[in-house]
Amino acid sequence: MNTVWSQHYYIWGQGLAISAIVAAFPIVVLLVLLGIVRKPAWVAGLWGLGATLAVALAGYHMPVALTLSSVAYGAAFGLFPISWIVFWAIVLYNVTVSTGKFTIIKDSIGSLTPDLRIQAVIIAFGFGGFLEGAAGFGTPVAVAGAMMVGLGFSPYYASALCLLANTAPVAFGAIGVPVITLAGITGLPVERLSGAVGTLCAPISLILPAYMILVMGGLGTALEVWPALLAAGLTFGCVQYLVSNFVGVQLSDILSSTSSMAAVVVLLRFWRPRPRATRPQPKSGTASEQGPFEFASEFPWQSEGLRHSATQIASAWMPYVFVVILVLLWGYKPFQNILNLATIALRWPVLHNLILRTPPVLLKASPYPAIFNLNLISAGGTSCMFASILSAIFLRMPPAAFIRTIAASARQLALPILTIATVLSIAFVMNYCGATGTLGLAFAATGAAFPFFSSFLGWLGVFLTGSDTSSNALFGSLQTITAERLGFSRVLIAASNSAGGVLGKMISLQSIAVAAAATGITVRQQSQLMRFTLKHSLFLATLVGLEVLILAYWIRVI
Repeated sequence: MNTVWSQHYYIWGQGLAISAIVAAFPIVVLLVLLGIVRKPAWVAGLWGLGATLAVALAGYHMPVALTLSSVAYGAAFGLFPISWIVFWAIVLYNVTVSTGKFTIIKDSIGSLTPDLRIQAVIIAFGFGGFLEGAAGFGTPVAVAGAMMVGLGFSPYYASALCLLANTAPVAFGAIGVPVITLAGITGLPVERLSGAVGTLCAPISLILPAYMILVMGGLGTALEVWPALLAAGLTFGCVQYLVSNFVGVQLSDILSSTSSMAAVVVLLRFWRPRPRATRPQPKSGTASEQGPFEFASEFPWQSEGLRHSATQIASAWMPYVFVVILVLLWGYKPFQNILNLATIALRWPVLHNLILRTPPVLLKASPYPAIFNLNLISAGGTSCMFASILSAIFLRMPPAAFIRTIAASARQLALPILTIATVLSIAFVMNYCGATGTLGLAFAATGAAFPFFSSFLGWLGVFLTGSDTSSNALFGSLQTITAERLGFSRVLIAASNSAGGVLGKMISLQSIAVAAAATGITVRQQSQLMRFTLKHSLFLATLVGLEVLILAYWIRVI
């Protein structure tokens, strides 16, 4: 097929309002099925894909061959690199469980503090932020979520805490790839964009630890550990602002999260939260109805970490040491360039450059590329694979037991991987048929209020794709074109796409599928999780929108 098909953004000759309503139909289907009808995520994904195909074929009159090819392209991207990362992160966790080392890890964290609130901040916010900065693409939720379940958090609350925490670092995830992508799409200097994104994200980072504990446990619960929450948030936010503005985009998350964890650990040498008189008892009802800090099954309220020798603790943590070393090595540019020599850039058949993106989404019509990078060696998931193999060897795990662990992980992840592949197919079809462009134009039509809604455009992009990088690639150009027409700072509006986008991460079906795979939450809890994260996602995105509005009209520093 060599005929080029041109996108159009108005359905059935109707205006933008009607077109946007039709374009949003697949999103509505997903939200209703998952959040109201409480269908499993994979069922909601399949129905959502059906709705997307109907909109693409009947609404946009996209050729069948292009439609089916975009479905396959999205599914392939969902399988690799996204599911590839999740799979090996879970294998690594299962290796530590199978060898009995996770019990030692659990006790060693308890030796720092038995307080579940501070553990949540250290693991979900601090360690998760480090993993986001080093690898991104679902790694933080997969690894941190599995760790927290092992520590005794209920699967539901481990998922909720990790999704809430995995917002502050997303804009600079995977060694700054989202901002670098945004600079490439818009032609704006990466240094200015880095500073602008850091300026918008730092206030959210500063309040996020306190916000996590506040919404999960209440004001009284948060006030009991306010020094730790302040230390974690203030350190992360300040370092994120300084590094993004004066050092560079690549190390923003890594230095912020490392400093935040260090600040909490140092604080715990001089301050401890007041111990409770008795170990909390579980309430009646399901795990998701119990408070996250009220009961943790099989977790010692008084630390037993001291019963293990330093050698035992170091040995137990080695799998995660391997992860940190290999993830950083994989992100080191000279080494990454060597690994990328084995990368094969595949022009996706019956799709690459066969669709023309047209104004007003772009300044001028341009072919829509479809390149699938088969980077089996340099992918972040491969670093987790080698970490799993090295861990099995280091912990003297028999090869047969390691193979059984891999097979068990595959069975555990079958439906979540189907969900991820389906959701990415929805996103890619919406992108290539023009539905995402229609929704983007609807946001751009808000005129004087556009600085506020520009962050929600990024939010929508991440909700659809599960990736701030993809959202920036999708809407970055539209944001800057609209900003120039309306007389706003192009750097500020482009940055708002990335900063607002991070708040869409917690409600992305891809993220929820990863959380479900890592923690084993039930279908009912998946629906509950969507409803829970949606309200907080909207609230925090509103705060970013207000930031952009203030910077656009009153404090013009960007």
